[in-house]
Amino acid sequence: MTAQIELTHFAPQTRRFLIDLAANNNRDWFRRNKLRYDSEVRRPAERLVDRLSERLAAATGRPVRGKLFRPHRDVRFSDDKTPFYTHLHAAWTLPGGRSWYFGLSADYATAGAGVMTFDEDQTVAWRHSVAGVSGEALAALLERLDARLDPATLDEVPAPYPATHPRADLLRRCGCVAWYDELFEALAEDPEATLTQTFERLSPLQDWLARHL
Repeated sequence: MTAQIELTHFAPQTRRFLIDLAANNNRDWFRRNKLRYDSEVRRPAERLVDRLSERLAAATGRPVRGKLFRPHRDVRFSDDKTPFYTHLHAAWTLPGGRSWYFGLSADYATAGAGVMTFDEDQTVAWRHSVAGVSGEALAALLERLDARLDPATLDEVPAPYPATHPRADLLRRCGCVAWYDELFEALAEDPEATLTQTFERLSPLQDWLARHL
């Protein structure tokens, strides 16, 4: 019962904490509010990660590794020395790299699926598939999903593909993740159901990637 109550209030509580953290991004404030962070953010988020890991493993028939990212920033090589991220991020990953993603902050609530960065073999397979008939199916699929894609990484279409290729934008990608945004209201009502439904909407992309990478 306690876990369900925590999940029910998870999104609003987390957003309020992150807003307060953004206004007080220092170690002393975080130390004084550590119990609040644990009860309102970390433990409910870990519960959500565990529940989605179970659901995704059952849906795929494969082990899924869930991860809640730490709030602490590595500031050693950054000009920004604020010690904490003002967002909450989580990911669920299959062997081979296909993943599902979740992000929540004061400014956004988003969930996505795909592969963030292709490895060398995946890059070759991606370009070969995108350039051929399978790429036509992918382009149509992405249009039907009507989801946001991260910007293409490469400035130019990689050789040996022509710059005028009809799927030049896809060929310039070094990863492929589709995102649905503006999920906060649904997350506030039922975060587990919202992420489950969002990931189900993106399952055709995951299926395409599984077949072609």
